[in-house]
Amino acid sequence: MKIDFLGLEAFISIADLGTFRRAAAHLNLSQTAISHRVRKLEESLGVQLFTRTSRQVALTQAGADLLPRARELLGEVESHLDMIRERNRDHGDRLAFACLPTIAFRVLPPVLAAFQKRHPRATVRVFDISASEIGEIVASGTAEFGITILAANRWDLATEALLTEAYLLVCPRGHVLTQQSSVSWDELGDHPLIRVSQQTANRVIVDEALGTRGERLHWTYEVQHTMTAFMMVREGIGLAITPRIAVDALPQADLVALPLIKPKVTRTIGILSRSNAPVSALASDFQRLLRTEFTRYAAG
Repeated sequence: MKIDFLGLEAFISIADLGTFRRAAAHLNLSQTAISHRVRKLEESLGVQLFTRTSRQVALTQAGADLLPRARELLGEVESHLDMIRERNRDHGDRLAFACLPTIAFRVLPPVLAAFQKRHPRATVRVFDISASEIGEIVASGTAEFGITILAANRWDLATEALLTEAYLLVCPRGHVLTQQSSVSWDELGDHPLIRVSQQTANRVIVDEALGTRGERLHWTYEVQHTMTAFMMVREGIGLAITPRIAVDALPQADLVALPLIKPKVTRTIGILSRSNAPVSALASDFQRLLRTEFTRYAAG
C-alpha cells in the first residue's frame, strides 16, 4: 500500500489546529485542497478520521488511534531527510567526527588547537561516544570519520591503524603487586577485579584474549566507564584493567599502572571512514594532524 504522506500531513495539522481553515492556512493550502487530501486518506484507509460539524472538528476513534503513529512515521521520515540534507550539503567550514572519550581527553586537545590555528573559521562537532556507536554514525554519514578501536567492521567502512597499545593493570599505590615490574594474569589470583560492561569493545577484546582463563579471575565489580573504575581503584576497592591511553588521560599520583603479560593483550586504535565516500578537505587536514599527534604519543 502506497503511503499518503500529504494526506497524513493534512490529517496531523487538522488534529493539532482544530479546524480545516487553520490547518489549510498553516500548510499554505486552500480549504478545498486540504479537504481533498483528508478525503483521499480516509478513502484509502476505509475509515472516517474526523466528525465534522459547522463549528468544530473532532477525531473519531480511528483518527485517535492513527494520530500517534502518523506523528511517529512523519517524524522518522523528516529525520532521515534532514540527515540526507546534512550529508549532501556543502559543509563549508564545518567538521563532524566521532571519537572514543579517552581519545578525546588524551589526544584530541593538541590536535584541535593546531587545527584551529589552521582553520580559525571552522566549527567542529565531536561525538565522544562508545566504539559500538561510532561505527553506526560513521556509516550513516552523521560523522565523516571516527577514531576508535579497529576490529571486524561493516563492508562499507575503511580502516587505518594509528596505534597499537597494551592493556595495563591499575593498582592503588602501595598495593603488594606494585613491587613487581609486570604482572601475569595468573598472578591476579583472588585479587578483586573491576571490569567494564560486556557491551564495550574493551571487554570483548580482553575476554577473547583470555578465553577460559578469564573465567577463573575474581571479577567482583562491573562498571560502564573507566573513570568509575579508577575512582574505585583509588579507594582500594579493586584493581582495574584498562588500555594505556586511558591511564595516561588521568592524573595518577595515587595510582600505579603495570604491564600485564602472559598473555600481553593489545588493542589497535585507528580511523574509521566510509569506503565509498572520500572525506572533505577539512577532514583530510585534521587527519594529518591526528597522525602526527599519535606518532608523537607513541614515541613518548
